[in-house]
Amino acid sequence: MQYQSTRNKKLSVSSAQAIKTGLSAEGGLFVPESIPSVSTAEIDAMTSMSYNERAYAILKRFLTDYSEEELLNCISNAYTKEKFETANIAPVYKLNGSQYFLELWHGPTCAFKDMALQILPHLLTTAMKKTNETDELIILVATSGDTGKAALEGFKDVAGTRIMVFYPSDGVSEIQKLQMITQEGSNVGVAAVNGNFDDAQNGVKKIFTDVSYNSVLENNNFKLSSANSINWGRLVPQIVYYFSAYADMVKGNEIKTGDKINVVVPTGNFGNILAAYYAKKMGLPVAKLICASNSNNVLTDFINTGVYNKNRKFYTTISPSMDILISSNLERFLYDISDRDDTLIESLMKQLNEKGSYEVNSTMKAKIADLFYAGYCDDDKTRKAIKACKEEFGYVIDPHTAVAKVVHDEYISKTGDITKTVIASTASPFKFNQSVLIALGGCETVAGKDEFALLDILSEKSGMPIPYSLAELKNKNRIFDLVCDKEQMQQVVSDFLNI
Repeated sequence: MQYQSTRNKKLSVSSAQAIKTGLSAEGGLFVPESIPSVSTAEIDAMTSMSYNERAYAILKRFLTDYSEEELLNCISNAYTKEKFETANIAPVYKLNGSQYFLELWHGPTCAFKDMALQILPHLLTTAMKKTNETDELIILVATSGDTGKAALEGFKDVAGTRIMVFYPSDGVSEIQKLQMITQEGSNVGVAAVNGNFDDAQNGVKKIFTDVSYNSVLENNNFKLSSANSINWGRLVPQIVYYFSAYADMVKGNEIKTGDKINVVVPTGNFGNILAAYYAKKMGLPVAKLICASNSNNVLTDFINTGVYNKNRKFYTTISPSMDILISSNLERFLYDISDRDDTLIESLMKQLNEKGSYEVNSTMKAKIADLFYAGYCDDDKTRKAIKACKEEFGYVIDPHTAVAKVVHDEYISKTGDITKTVIASTASPFKFNQSVLIALGGCETVAGKDEFALLDILSEKSGMPIPYSLAELKNKNRIFDLVCDKEQMQQVVSDFLNI
């Protein structure tokens, strides 16, 4: 399987090269030259497999230049009961007759990003060996909250790598911030950026595409790569858990093999729902993909109108991982539904960069309407959904998952479609304890209490144990306090690398 760029389909590289490089030289994203298929019989066979076996069954189709031994080694190092506190890795929780939560937050940083970022360092270091890479790999990450900590945890002390994470100074939860600024490791760096996630993301992209700066790095034996979902090695592991969820539902007699399901994803950068789209293209029986947004509803508007317009008010919400106005992974989707028209994609991305907006053609609009339903909700509805879910079902969800549930409930109300549905539950409620507790009991529940008192209160109210990785933050030193403007990010990287 070779990989091409969304902005230059004549380019052809191996999966190892695509994963090592992260972003194509002209700014495009790497995509497989074709989407492999999985038969109904093969899906049925997954019902008797472990999560790791399912991961191998999917990943081997995309990463064909990795040997069986290499892939199995990457998978076995990433997905362990010790790291995920459950042998199922990504269990499915039945909420009611039509809604099932795919719990993607059992990993070491309590968010769905662990599902990819526990395996990416192994895929990447293997790729370095396969391509005879001798330069030190510098991982640059822009995060809206969860990717940063998950990447830091995945890459800490990995030989031949260094990682620098940028996060918006006021755009992450206190727990997310604590997770990052207390990160240990000899090869890690963290800095806050004055601005929002898009400022941080654009700053990282600018560094990647700065030819002269990359020459400076090369002269110092450094090579840039990314752990954001622009890296194919981040995206491809996410396809696995949709197949796994389906297999678990068949195994639990909730559906029969071949029955269609809907999938709901709380969406910011479009990577998680793109993985579900790829799973559908591979043959997973998915009827409708439901895109759920918070008040930063740029994706909702795009899916419903075909116009992508980031020129709008930016909202800081209680679901901060979705506080995004430029959804990078949408480019891969547009490339696919435009029949791989790299010239068109180059034009659309240029319009987005120069004008902040673009409109797709009528053929693409029709394809989007056939595939997707999109909705959004504000913070007030999000809080009400958290409270209602606890009161009706005794189950506590985080704000991102609550956004997805609100949008799915409204979808059912509008369409009457009660197809059994997998809702991607993307973070532990403990990661957003203040917002969850305010939703459950009002502001007085949190008044005057620090993060660690809030963890204890939420544990008592939810009946769930505090994740170990969050409980231990109380005794960790705050290591990183750097704050920079977006124009200073390149200098921050240079200082980090001592060049």
